[in-house]
Amino acid sequence: MPPKESFIERIQSQENVLASYSSKSKEAKRHFPEKDDLYRNAFQRDRDRIIYSSAFRRLQHKTQVFLVHEADFYRTRLTHTIEVMQHARTLARVLRVNEDLAEAISLAHDIGHPPFGHAGEEELKELLKNNGGFNHNLQGLRIVDKLEKRYVDFDGLNLTWQVREGLARHSTAYDVFEPPKEFLRFPQPSIETQIVSVADELAFLAHDLDDGLRVGLVTEKVLSGNLLWKKVFAKAKKEMKSDDKELLYRRAVRHLIEYCNVGVMNQTLENIEKEKIKSPQDVRKLSHPIVAFPKNEIKELNDLRNILEKEMYQHRYVLLMIEKGMEIIRSLFKKFNNNYKLLPRDVREKIEKNKKEKLRYIADYISGMTDRYAMDIYDMIFQPHMKILSQIGRG
Repeated sequence: MPPKESFIERIQSQENVLASYSSKSKEAKRHFPEKDDLYRNAFQRDRDRIIYSSAFRRLQHKTQVFLVHEADFYRTRLTHTIEVMQHARTLARVLRVNEDLAEAISLAHDIGHPPFGHAGEEELKELLKNNGGFNHNLQGLRIVDKLEKRYVDFDGLNLTWQVREGLARHSTAYDVFEPPKEFLRFPQPSIETQIVSVADELAFLAHDLDDGLRVGLVTEKVLSGNLLWKKVFAKAKKEMKSDDKELLYRRAVRHLIEYCNVGVMNQTLENIEKEKIKSPQDVRKLSHPIVAFPKNEIKELNDLRNILEKEMYQHRYVLLMIEKGMEIIRSLFKKFNNNYKLLPRDVREKIEKNKKEKLRYIADYISGMTDRYAMDIYDMIFQPHMKILSQIGRG
């Protein structure tokens, strides 16, 4: 009687139905070798390690656009991450590539983000401009490679090379940086990495538009000149026959997501056929991404982004929130640099062992803060009536 198929063999065999150009978990490599799990493939294990990490949990209290404490219904960095994951899995499933890998990359793609959104990142970049700079993608890689402490045998999470590549080569209009040489052996990353990059752009566009309409920073009037918005809004209006603006806007955003998803699927399949893609190496050797928005829609998508930039991201109230966040990070960084003994013990010990890396360790500490925690530490230092002893135990 032949031996029964093991759980992990059963899980891995499910990848046999994937496209020939997809990534396979059997080929995944880790820096520190580990035995196979009993019932999860390598990418599923990475996903779980990311979800259980401290850095992932903190995303629930980090800014997307509006500061977290302003209201409880705006997107946070965590809800953004979940929406990216949802878009990425949808695209991966239709394109018949590795959903588990796309999911893991999605969940980790923003864990290196500091508090206060892109403004916080820009401030840390400026503060570290003469010391290696700061980029949330590379910080995410630093977190999973070094900073997370969950295992006896190694620092970090010991994620697979394929997931780490997804962090190192995440590419959107908001992510311009030079990846480590380890990940530049080929012109392009895996198709799953490319899917997450597109899913990130789609999530940004859709949920920021949704939040902007809800709070009134983006209006129907300013959107009326965009052909893509006019198309999805007209469809929503025809279907609903309702004057309830909030429900109409939400349905229009849903149609926008659907329209973009279908467009990406069709364009990517067309690219795959045109380039005669048969293997993961064929994807990597191209001079351009294989996953893409339709060429005839890019202008309208960029126009929508420009509307959000002008009406929302540059609105005075959003700029006030941005300035507040940047001031907090700037003040904390300078104070800790002047007196590192104000830092938690583990950070102080790192600095005392390697003073050349002092600014990097300070950046690690600040970038790991949630918005609320950064505000609390700021108040503890700069507000004379803030009680200190009540904060014991929080770090």
